[in-house]
Amino acid sequence: MDKTYDGAQAAATSLRMASRITEKKEVLIAGAIHPERLLVIKNYLNPDIKVILVNYDKVSGQVDLEDLKRKVSSNTAAIYFENPSYFGCIECQGENISQMAHEKGALMVTFVDPISLGVIAPPSHYGADIVCGDIQSLGIHMNYGGGCGGFIATRDEEKFVMEYPSRLFGITKTVVEGEWGFGDVAYERTSFAKREKGKEFVGTAAALWGITAGVYLALMGPQGMKDIGKTILQKAQYAAQKLSAIKGVKVPLLDAPYFKEFVVDFNATGKSVEEINNALLQKGIFGGKDLSREFPELGQSSLYCITEVHSKKDIDHLAGTLNEILTR
Repeated sequence: MDKTYDGAQAAATSLRMASRITEKKEVLIAGAIHPERLLVIKNYLNPDIKVILVNYDKVSGQVDLEDLKRKVSSNTAAIYFENPSYFGCIECQGENISQMAHEKGALMVTFVDPISLGVIAPPSHYGADIVCGDIQSLGIHMNYGGGCGGFIATRDEEKFVMEYPSRLFGITKTVVEGEWGFGDVAYERTSFAKREKGKEFVGTAAALWGITAGVYLALMGPQGMKDIGKTILQKAQYAAQKLSAIKGVKVPLLDAPYFKEFVVDFNATGKSVEEINNALLQKGIFGGKDLSREFPELGQSSLYCITEVHSKKDIDHLAGTLNEILTR
């Protein structure tokens, strides 16, 4: 597993790795992607790798397989999707997407929230070749501009390992019998060894956050990750039920399982998301992310996020305040 500056760079680097491995210059990206992450990817792949967006299904929020079928070709280096997506939807068609990629000699790259993997099947189970994501959710607190780090993971195969851009550490024997130590793996492929011939340049800014994430995972253990995943699922479900009871509000808008985030449809309320968020702010509550500019086809819809830090009292307060705002 390799570390990067953040999840966006991990995604972009994963796609460049896929391009180098397959020797192809096009990537297909599922349309339900974080818009800012998409900008980073496009910037990072420019000018030699072409980015083609694949539509998302307007009912489920998942990848539109018919559109994917039309766009995948022998020029495709990778098919990329996020699971959960930017809308919070869990992609249930991973095996189909993997099959379509591999039939064309492409790789499947999946961006994941590591917190979700305690309750959602790992990408390797549905055919992912390269997995990437952001480690911020792994015990890293919010702060001003820091607390960022990404990860990339693949199978332990030479064709993947040799395309990692940064340092990798493996366990190896020492001169003392029975004693083991850590050593660099294929150090010569990095920019630290041969700057002009390195796969990419990656510095050490995220290394300490990688240690933080490792400590968090070690303390949580498999059961802890399962427990926190279940807690998030339960709280998100509870919040969606409370909000859907408000007149004119549809939750979730998209018909798919979801984790943390879900889309709230305010179109039938007669109020804009901006108006609603301003009213919530006056009550000391930050509203959901306004999607009306990023995804205008969803109209006045908002992205809400519920995690383990939100209590039942918080959710009830949000629902009660929203009901007040929308019925007055």
